[in-house]
This record gives sequence, C-alpha cells and structure tokens, in this order.
Amino acid sequence: MIRLLSPWWLLSLLPVLAVIGVYVWRQLHRRAFAVKFTNVDLLSSLVPKGIGARRHVSAAAFLLSLLILSFGMARPSVDTKEPLERATIMLAIDVSLSMQATDVQPTRIEAAKSAATDFVRQLPASFNVGLVSFAKTASVLVSPTKERNSVLQAIDGLTLQESTATGEAVFTSLDAIRTVPADGASGPPPARIVLLSDGFRTAGRSLEDASSAASAANVPVSTIAFGTDEGVVRIGNTPQRVPVDRASLQKVAETTKGYFYEAASKEELKRVYTDMGSSIGYKTKPREITQWYLGAGFIMALLAGGLSLLWGSRLP
Repeated sequence: MIRLLSPWWLLSLLPVLAVIGVYVWRQLHRRAFAVKFTNVDLLSSLVPKGIGARRHVSAAAFLLSLLILSFGMARPSVDTKEPLERATIMLAIDVSLSMQATDVQPTRIEAAKSAATDFVRQLPASFNVGLVSFAKTASVLVSPTKERNSVLQAIDGLTLQESTATGEAVFTSLDAIRTVPADGASGPPPARIVLLSDGFRTAGRSLEDASSAASAANVPVSTIAFGTDEGVVRIGNTPQRVPVDRASLQKVAETTKGYFYEAASKEELKRVYTDMGSSIGYKTKPREITQWYLGAGFIMALLAGGLSLLWGSRLP
C-alpha cells in the first residue's frame, strides 16, 4: 500500500489539471472552427498534411510526466518490515557480603564480575542483555538493551550489601524481561536468566516460588555457583563460614530447564545462549519511493520530447 509522506504537495496537481483542461478545450475549439468551412475538399487542399492524431501522443506523454512528477513531490512511500532481534538475557549477580570470600581468587564477587563481563562481551550483538543486582532486595541496574557499555559499567560498579534475596532476583529479572517491546512479534521474547551467586537465601520470596514463576513464564534460569565449602568472610571482627548452597542453585536450574555450573569458563557460559531460540519481530517503517516517480516522470518527459521532435521537428 502506497502512502504519501507529504500529501499537501498534491496541490501541485491543480496547475497540471488546469493545463490538461486548456489543452482539451483547445482541441474542441479547433474542431468547432474547422466545421465552419463547408468545402471540405478545399480545406484539405489548403492545410498541409500534418501528423494528425499522433500529435496527441506526445502531448499526452508530456502531461502524464507532469502528473507523475506531482505525485512524486508528495513523497510516496511503501510500508516495509524491519526484523528486530528480541532474544533477551538477564544477568542477576549476588552482591551479598558473603561474596567477598577469597576462596575464589581474588574474591567471589570479583570472579563473578569477571565471568559476567566475559559473558556480556561474547553475546551476539543482536541479543538484549540486562543486569539485576541482589542482596537484601533486588534491583534492575540496566534494563534489557543492546547497548553493551552500560551493562559492563554497571557490572564494574557493583558493591556489596547485607543479606541474600535470591528469589527476588528471579522475580525482578522476570519483570525486566516483560518490558521488552513486542515490535510486531507475537508472544513474549525468548529469554534466559543467568544467576551468579553463592547460594543461601536469607531474605525475600523463596526460590521455590521464583522457580515456579520462571517456569510459568517459560524462562529457564541458569545458575552459576561461586565459592567452596571452605569460604570464610569477616563480618566485624568475627569470621563466618559461608559455604555454597549448590543444592538450591542446582534445583532452580533443573526446575526451570536451565543449566547449573560450578565454574564460569567461557565455554560453559556459551551454553546459556547457544541453545537459545530467537524471535524475530518486525517494526513497520515507511520506505520512500519518490525516486521511482521521478524516474517514471523523467522517462515520460523524454518520450514526449522524442516523439514531438520525430513527428513535428519541435518540442511540445
């Protein structure tokens, strides 16, 4: 379907229509004048033979070129569909105090940051990626976006806080995924949550409820456990053991059909997104086709001039 981006330029049709009207009137007037001569044989001998009806062909081509150019001035366009990649990955990183343990060098949180940074950098450029941090509560630091720098900067700026709301991290990530625009596609975008944590929940909704919500939304949660059973952190002057809750993290992954890792190599992380389907949405945009009209008008004008020169040795 053709749309006009500047329809007011159709007013340029008015003078063209006026010229057409004058031309038709002149042709009718010429016929009326010609019938005043009763001696047709004498008239034919006085008036030299011309090009006859062919003179109307070049005039019609010329007027048609003006009509086409007038439509071209109105900037005609057709709707085109641009594919947009909607696949989305939410990174949820634990920033609880237990993540300062040094059983993973240099610390759990630094290892998590490094893994997350590598992961974001190797993601396909067409994927959306967002970032959630969680301690006592969960917060969306970066909504799903194709802009990588904002995510990398947010990862680098993570700071530690008290408590661990692992379930809230999943719920908050699901909320962020719902903000991805449909862009003409049907259904929610294909999405994954990558949860980087050392496990034990101490605040917020349960991991069981979070797993159920993720399963209902068809969003697999892949979990990455950082740390060892010998992890220790010093809170105040008191050292506290902070073993990793592998069982809970693995159960979340299994329940939601994600993956569970105890390490975070690039090869393992690739599995999180290589299995991921993509959902191509389409955004309708007008594509201007003015050049088609200009080209057609130019060709018709050339035809009019060529025929007029061929048959009458003059331009119309």
